[in-house]
Amino acid sequence: MRAGEAMTRDVCVCGPGETVADCAAAMARNDIGVLPVADNNLLIGMITDRDIAIRAVAAGKGPDTPVREVLSKEVLYCFEDQDLEHVAKSMGQAKIRRVPVLTRDNRVAGILSLGDVALRSPETAGAVIGDLSKRGGPHSQGFAGS
Repeated sequence: MRAGEAMTRDVCVCGPGETVADCAAAMARNDIGVLPVADNNLLIGMITDRDIAIRAVAAGKGPDTPVREVLSKEVLYCFEDQDLEHVAKSMGQAKIRRVPVLTRDNRVAGILSLGDVALRSPETAGAVIGDLSKRGGPHSQGFAGS
């Protein structure tokens, strides 16, 4: 199975010039904790509820702060035609619960969550949860492979 077959297609995306308040409101409206940040639908980062709490609020930045100032720039992502098990294994190793899914021309196509993996492959999701649960070094993000 490919990542594109399991991903959620209807994804809310924000732009780098949108404010932290705009993104927080979109997260609340959609009951989500992460938004891909894209410029002309090309992925440039991710903004999480944790980014807002730590990099904005705790750092004393106001609600009008542009997302580009607090987003996570190093993002684990995958391509929609990649093998789901390979992507899930990369998610577990990097301790990531959600990854943006890109087309081969680097446009945001969707998002793949651990829940999406569980719906399609419970055994794979179980292995990922095991990896996510292990204590380990610092959180790392990188490329899931091509």
